[in-house]
Amino acid sequence: MSTKTKESKKIALYSLIVMGIGFIATIPFQGIFWVDLLQGGFEAGLVGGLADWFAVTALFRHPLGIPIPHTALLPNNRERITNALVRTIKRDWLSKESIQEKVQQIPFTEKLQPVLKKQVHTEVFRNASIKLLKQMIQHIEVEKLTPIVKNQINVSLSTIEIRPLLHMLSTHLIDEKFDQKVLDFGLSKAEAWLNHPDTSNKLGTVAMNVLNNIELDGILQFALKSLKGLLNEEKLGNMIKNLLQSGINGLKNEEDPNRQGLITYIQNEIKGIDHNDQLLESIEKWKNQFLENWEPEKAIADFLSNLQQKALIFVTEDQFSETYLLPFFKQMLNYVKENGSKIDLWIQEQITIFVENNHSYIGNLVQENLDKLSNAELIDMVENNLGKDIQWIRVNGAVCGFIIGIFLTAIHALIALM
Repeated sequence: MSTKTKESKKIALYSLIVMGIGFIATIPFQGIFWVDLLQGGFEAGLVGGLADWFAVTALFRHPLGIPIPHTALLPNNRERITNALVRTIKRDWLSKESIQEKVQQIPFTEKLQPVLKKQVHTEVFRNASIKLLKQMIQHIEVEKLTPIVKNQINVSLSTIEIRPLLHMLSTHLIDEKFDQKVLDFGLSKAEAWLNHPDTSNKLGTVAMNVLNNIELDGILQFALKSLKGLLNEEKLGNMIKNLLQSGINGLKNEEDPNRQGLITYIQNEIKGIDHNDQLLESIEKWKNQFLENWEPEKAIADFLSNLQQKALIFVTEDQFSETYLLPFFKQMLNYVKENGSKIDLWIQEQITIFVENNHSYIGNLVQENLDKLSNAELIDMVENNLGKDIQWIRVNGAVCGFIIGIFLTAIHALIALM
C-alpha cells in the first residue's frame, strides 16, 4: 500500500477517534447549551464516520471479518466488475472510433520535423547512421544474392530482341562510314600481299597450272600452246600482279565508279542485316546456347564481394557524410516537409488499419492482466490508486456528521424552548 494511502487512512482513523473522544468527554457536562451542541456534533460525527468506515470497508472486505450480506463487494463481484470494466474500456474509453479520431488529430510530421532536423546535424546521429549502413552492407549474403543476380541477368538477356540491335548496329556502321573503312582495309591488305616478294611467283605458278589444265580443240589449242611458249611463270605472275595492282589503285580513287559500286553494295548488305532471317536465327540460337551453358556464379560472387568491400570502405570515408549522407537526409526532410499532409494521412491510415485489426486485443489484454491478480492483489491495486480519495470519504462523513449534528441539536434546543 502506498504512503499516501496509509496517511489518508490514519487521518480517517484520527477523525473517528476525535469524534469518539469528544462524545465521551462531553457526557459529564450535559445540560450546558454549548456542550450539548458539541456533544450532538460529536455524536453525529461518530455515527457518520462509523457509517462511512463501514461503507468504505464493505467495498473491499467484510468489516471486522464478519460476513455481513452485501459486503466485500469487489471480491464477491469480481467477474461482473472486471467484465464491465473491460466493456467500458473497449466501447467507451478506448473505442475504435475514439482512437481513430484522436489519431487523425495528431500532426505526426509537424512534430517529427524539428526533432529530426536537430538530430541530423549531430555527430551521434551521423555515426549511428554510418554504423547502421555498415551493418546493412555486412549482412548482405553474397551467396544468396548470386543466384538472384544470375537469374535476373538470364531473364534480361533472354528477352533482348536481336533485330532492333542489328538495326541499331547497321545504322551506326553507316554513320561511321564503316563501308568505306572496310573497303580501304581490304584494299590495303590486298596491296600489302601483292607487294610481298613471293606473290609474283605464286600468281605465276597458279596461272600456269590453270593454263596447263585447259583443254581446247583445233586452232585454239595451238594458240594456247604458242602463248605458253612465250610466257613463263615469272612473266605471267608479274602480268597478273600489275593487273591486280591497277585494279586496286582504281578502287582507291573515290571517284572511281567501281569503288562507288562496291561501297553501295557493302552499304546495302549492312542495311539489310536486320532483315536477314538466317542471320537472326543463327544469332538467336547462339544466344540460347550461350545462356544454357553459361556458369557465371563465381564471377558474380567475386564481383558482389568486391562491391561489398568497396561499399564498406566508401561509407567510412570522411567525405561520405558531408557529400552523400547529409544531403540525402536534407532531401528526405524537405520531402517530408513538402508532403507532410500525405505522410500524415498515410500514417493515420496505417494506424487505423492496425486498430481495426487488433482492437479486440485491447480488451483481451486488460482481461488477462486482471485475471492474473488475486483478490488481495486486486484490492491492494484499487486501494493504492483510489484509497486516498476513498479514505477522505470517511473524514468527510465525520466532519459533515459533526456539523449536521450541531445543527440538529440547535434546532432541537430551539424547539424545546418554544
